[in-house]
Formats: sequence, C-alpha cells, structure tokens
Amino acid sequence: MSRLKVAAIQHDIVWHDRDANFARLAPMIHGAAATGARLVLLTETFSTGFSFDTPGIGEHEGGASAAFLIEQASIHDLWIGGSCPEIDRSAPTADERPSNTFVLAGPGGEIHRYRKIHPFSHAGEERYVRAGTDFVTVEVDGVRLSLFVCYDLRFGDEFWGLAPDTDAYLVVANWPEKRRLHWSTLLRARAIENQAYVVGVNRVGSGGGVDYSGDSAIIDPLGEVVAAGARVETMLLADIDSDHVASTREHFRFMQDRR
Repeated sequence: MSRLKVAAIQHDIVWHDRDANFARLAPMIHGAAATGARLVLLTETFSTGFSFDTPGIGEHEGGASAAFLIEQASIHDLWIGGSCPEIDRSAPTADERPSNTFVLAGPGGEIHRYRKIHPFSHAGEERYVRAGTDFVTVEVDGVRLSLFVCYDLRFGDEFWGLAPDTDAYLVVANWPEKRRLHWSTLLRARAIENQAYVVGVNRVGSGGGVDYSGDSAIIDPLGEVVAAGARVETMLLADIDSDHVASTREHFRFMQDRR
C-alpha cells in the first residue's frame, strides 16, 4: 500500500513581489511540514501573481522561484510544487516568452518541470506565454502524480490519456471567481471519469483587477470531496492512497470500456 500525505496551501499572492511572497509562504510551508505532509502544493504563479504580460516577469530556468522551492524541499525533507514564469533553456534565443512552468522539487535535489501546454487564448495569453509540449508524471513515495496548470483542466482527453499511469492529478491554478462553478465542476469530473484523486489548488484575494475565491479541493477516485476551502487562506490535508485508486478501478471497470 502506498500513501502520500498532501498539504494544499490556498494562499493570497503579493502582486509582483517575489521576496514578499517567499516570506509569507515559508511559515505556511513550515506548518504543512509539521503535519507530516510529504507533498506540499502552492498555487499557479505563487511568487508573482498571474501577470505574464508584464515585461521582464520571466525568470531564467532555475531562478528565484525554483530556488525557493528547492530550498524549502531540502529544509523540510519533502516534495513541494507550484508554478512560476520560467524561460525555457531550450527555447529559441529570439523567443523570450516565459513558459508557465509547474516546478516540483524533491528533498534530495530532484526537480521536475511541466510547462503548461494550453495558453488561455480567450485572454490572448499565447502572445506572452510559450506553450509546453510534454506531459509529466512523477512517482513520489510509490504514488504516481501527473502535473497540470489551471486552464489545462478543461481538456479532459489529456487527463484520460494519462489515467492508466496516474493515481492523482495535481492542478495548480489562478482560476477567477467569476468562473468558480466551472472550476469546481471540472475538478470533480476529472476525478470521476479517471477514477483518480484530483488535488486542485487555487489562490484567494485579488490581483491585476481579478478576484479569486480559492475553492481548492482534494477529491477522491469516486468523486467525493475529501477536503475543500474557499475565500480565505487555508491548508487542505488528505492522504492519497494508490490502493484506493486500484481497488476503485477494479470494482468499477469503466476504463476498460473506453474506445
């Protein structure tokens, strides 16, 4: 049996101030570590707010935000992740757009990067953000985790494609309050249709003229909400149990009927 204790930190973000965000988040991460969590999740753009159209917002790969995650993983002997605007080393030199990069850092110096595949074209995000191309699944303490960022949640076929090798989907977000029904509905849908856990971590507060209500949630393979929070800074805790995923899929053999 493989279990992974997850702490999802639903937090506000100080606009455009990395140092202030690091200072605010460090004690929250310390508190999560004190619960025995082995994986801590922060939000999308945890260090800057969602501001990709701001000139110079991108960090070179391995910049301040990634360094903060690596440091916290080492200090607390755990895994920690969140997204930040990173300039991909493999990008063409002329393309200085950052990717929206979900950085997952481990206690032994491990680092994994998922670059958000779907820029939000409704807001013209593709003009400022370089799209990723590769999916990422990471095994932590025997639990298989697939990484996604915000708008990716709307593309269910890609969650389907990773389902056979996934026990839990991790979705970090800055999802606006005015579409909060979509967020909550899609989180549960992704869990139910793939018979896997979904951990959705969204920010609270306001930034760039947009309000965020959080509505972070941890949902089990049957679609039951294990933990949830809205509107205020909080921490959600739950165990991700790979045996529960396997037994759910064995009892309800829905995935084998996909065509």
